[in-house]
Amino acid sequence: MPATLHLQPEREKSVLRRHPWIFSKGIARVEGKAAIGETVAVRAADGRFLGWAAYSPESQIRARIWSLDEQAVIDQAFFEQKLRQADALRQHLLLRQQTTGYRLVAAESDGLPGITIDRYGPYLVLQLLSAGAEYHRQTLVAALQMLYPDCLIYERSDADVRHKEGLKPVKGPLVGAAPAAPVAIDELGLKLLVDIENGHKTGFYLDQRDNRAIAADYCTGGRVLNCFSYTGGFGLAALRGGASEVVNVDASEGALELARHSLALNPQLDASRAQFLKADVFKLLRWYRERGEQFDTIILDPPKFADSKAQLMGACRGYKDINMLAMQLLKPGGTLLTFSCSGLMPSDLFQKIVADAALDAGRDAQILRFLRQSEDHPVAIHYPEGLYLKGLVLRVL
Repeated sequence: MPATLHLQPEREKSVLRRHPWIFSKGIARVEGKAAIGETVAVRAADGRFLGWAAYSPESQIRARIWSLDEQAVIDQAFFEQKLRQADALRQHLLLRQQTTGYRLVAAESDGLPGITIDRYGPYLVLQLLSAGAEYHRQTLVAALQMLYPDCLIYERSDADVRHKEGLKPVKGPLVGAAPAAPVAIDELGLKLLVDIENGHKTGFYLDQRDNRAIAADYCTGGRVLNCFSYTGGFGLAALRGGASEVVNVDASEGALELARHSLALNPQLDASRAQFLKADVFKLLRWYRERGEQFDTIILDPPKFADSKAQLMGACRGYKDINMLAMQLLKPGGTLLTFSCSGLMPSDLFQKIVADAALDAGRDAQILRFLRQSEDHPVAIHYPEGLYLKGLVLRVL
């Protein structure tokens, strides 16, 4: 018999509202023994069955709901059904955008807590970030092999968040060999290289696909500064949009080198209009300000500044600083595309920070568009935490 989590009185409300997380403070007692990641029954204080969940004794998120159906069995068939559903929901995206790189499974928002799966051409890149996901590793891989028999599977479960679940980082091939070179994907008429083994996240920022397409519309004929450029996705989009010059800036020479190789795969773009600078963005923006440099469009896509609530205040200062500097470098009427991928940063707070940055820069600004993660990164309606990427397109006056 599986172990049972009995909740404190009134703590069943979030489960009844279909939120997938149960926190440690909401649990009254555990009946029976459960190994880390094992499936347990969840019951309300009055004994009502609420759902099946993955048990994580070392995390503040003590359990993550797999299913609310008492008849459900968390086995290979369960994972196959979830994978089929996730795949079906993305088929219209693939037909419309003709992309070979996309998020197949977006964790809790696709009903698979702690499981992220990105597809890059023939590769499925698997990220298991919860105890339950780790527990079902072999079952999940078997389900993927059943549905995608021609795909190679590589694991990138090397994110720091695994430590909170009592798990060690894991990285390496699961099915087939590791890629011998970066993998090329198609995205809206461009070819992009992805470093599956050592790149950020699972290798690439698929969540910015739609925003890269939008950015191209604000770069025509202008001088563009692409900050935190990583492997140059926004830079290529800017060139496709007709930018007269694109300066890509990143602290990683490896990322910039991959960006150069990606540009070479797109002969329709004028490579003479692109520059690649290895630099600290904060220092470079100040240096540009001292020199009186100006740009028509600036893109700010920094890495996550806050991994915990304790880091949120520092993150606010960082976002304010880079946005202030960027606004000071824009020509009157220039465009700023600015983003935060910190899930702990609420959208309204991010907008306030950018507004404060405009005040400090002595500039006024208008919001032209609100930006979010691409549609293959959906947000389950009962799981608002799934919305982590937020952005603004601003006209800076």
